[in-house]
Parts: sequence; C-alpha cells; structure tokens
Amino acid sequence: MNKLPVFIASLCIAGSAFADSALIGIVNFASCITESKAGRKEQEGMESVRKQMSSLIEETEQQLKELSAKFEDTEFLDSLSPKAEEEMKVKYQTLQEDLGRYQNQFYQVLQHAQYQLIQKMSSNIAKAAEVVAKQKKLDYVMNKEACFYIRPDLDVTFAVITEMDKSFELEGTKKQKLSDNSEEVPGELNAVDETALDKAG
Repeated sequence: MNKLPVFIASLCIAGSAFADSALIGIVNFASCITESKAGRKEQEGMESVRKQMSSLIEETEQQLKELSAKFEDTEFLDSLSPKAEEEMKVKYQTLQEDLGRYQNQFYQVLQHAQYQLIQKMSSNIAKAAEVVAKQKKLDYVMNKEACFYIRPDLDVTFAVITEMDKSFELEGTKKQKLSDNSEEVPGELNAVDETALDKAG
C-alpha cells in the first residue's frame, strides 16, 4: 500500500489546522538590517573595517609593484652593491609574506564581523518582533525567507523596524546619560578605575 498520499494529506490537514488556529506575522530579516538605524550603524562599522584592511593590502601591493619595477631595471640593479641588492630581495620577500598574511586576515576579520553583525541583529530583531507580536496579538513572527508566499497584510517588517529604531534611540540616550554622569565621578573613583585597567592590561 502506498502511504505517500496519506502522509501528504495528513500534512495538509495539519497545516490547515495550524493556519486556522495561529496568527502569524512575517518579517524581512534583510530589510531589518539595511533599513533600521542599528543595522545601518553595524554596516558602517563593518565597512570601516573593510576599508582599513583594503587600504593596507593596496599599500603593500603598491610597494611590491615598485620593487618589481626596480628588479626589471638592469641599470638600477647594476648601480647597487651586492648587500643593497640582497636587502632589496629580502624586503620583497617580506612584503610578499605580509601581503599573504593581510589577505588571510582580511577574510577572517570580515567573516567574524559579519557573524557578529548577524548575531547582534538577530537578537535585536527578536526583541522587537516580540513587542510587535504582543501589540498585534500574533502567535508567531517568522522570517520571510522561510516562506514561499505570504499575504502582504501579514508582513510586519515596518513595525519591527520602527520598534528597533525606538530601542536604538533609547539605548543611545542611556549611553549619553552615562557618559555625562561619568564626568562627575569623584577623582578617587577615577583613580581606582585607571588602576584596575592597568592591572587588566
């Protein structure tokens, strides 16, 4: 007996019962990163790291290019002492090793930064989605990527981003207040903090 039709029928019944009993909201994870204030800040930080690493790699590549041109210049090589030529070869080899190391670090740093961004944003989105779910009396808020199709009225992405922005601004206000208050901390406490930092270092 072929049990596949029975299995499919049971899935359809279960899915129908789930849809009838649960209120589901859908959120676009990618949009929450690209359009929220927190997401844009994280992306700016990641782009800053990428630019710094790219600049270091480009500078090293330029130095290698300049040295390569000198090696191809026979007149220049003839004007060098054996010791100076050997030093130039050592420098070229060192630059090649540096370039390889920078390139490896570049990919590792970017992967780590991207992982941290996803982890941090996942937490922010989850908190905002919980608030929105309570406001709209939703049982679930799912990632749009997990759905083949959604009704437009079930998309709560804008509401989630709005809630994320509120939290971001509130957090910024708290940090500003802490920063302002730190200026009023007595000198004795500041001295203790600096000593602790020195020991930690």
